[in-house]
Amino acid sequence: MDNKIVQIILAIFLPPITVFLKKGAGKDLIINILLCLVFYIPGVAHALWLVTK
Repeated sequence: MDNKIVQIILAIFLPPITVFLKKGAGKDLIINILLCLVFYIPGVAHALWLVTK
């Protein structure tokens, strides 16, 4: 439980790092980086979705 809270906080402030720690270097990381470059909020939403899934 404590680890999930840390992941959620990290997903809000540093979404690509959270995705990398959760899924590794792959398509999810590339998608998240692109979403963060377009606009920050979709990147946060994507990271939160991966953490809570």
